[in-house]
Amino acid sequence: MTAAETDRALVERVAKGDSAAVRLLFMRHHARVYRFVARQTGSELMADDIANEVFLELWRQAPAFEGRSEVSTWLLGIARFKALSLLRKKKEDWIDDDDAAQVADGADTPEVVTMKEDKAAALRRSIDAMPEEHRTVIDLAYYHGQSVSEIGEVLGIPVATVKTRMFYARKKLGEALKAAGYDRGWP
Repeated sequence: MTAAETDRALVERVAKGDSAAVRLLFMRHHARVYRFVARQTGSELMADDIANEVFLELWRQAPAFEGRSEVSTWLLGIARFKALSLLRKKKEDWIDDDDAAQVADGADTPEVVTMKEDKAAALRRSIDAMPEEHRTVIDLAYYHGQSVSEIGEVLGIPVATVKTRMFYARKKLGEALKAAGYDRGWP
């Protein structure tokens, strides 16, 4: 019996009111749920509360679990929803004008926005002017979030070839941006 099947069997037991099955699922998944929520919220205290609520929700929703995903994925989905709800509620809490005045404005100035837009347009022009083999790897990596191995799969080329093309494409991009008067970095 695999871990996924065992988790599903445990959820079925929870649906029938078996509290020992909840404890087993808690022992298996609590640390993962806790770490996930801690990263989402930036708060260990919130993460602890939400992680515990996730397993209460498991107890309540076990009869509705349809098995369309892994149990761990389902639990993380519950955790994400609870974390977002709590963060949204926290943001909606009223703050007075003095507190609001203390909050630093992290938005870019109009000048910085224009600089970023100009550099982004120059970057896009530089990419469009590249040979197709370099343009494609840059596009897949940076605009579609593909890994080197995934790019190799998509293009039907070895990973080493993808890495070589990425190296030369980045080099050409850097040279093109420098020639256009842009420094490295953003804006």
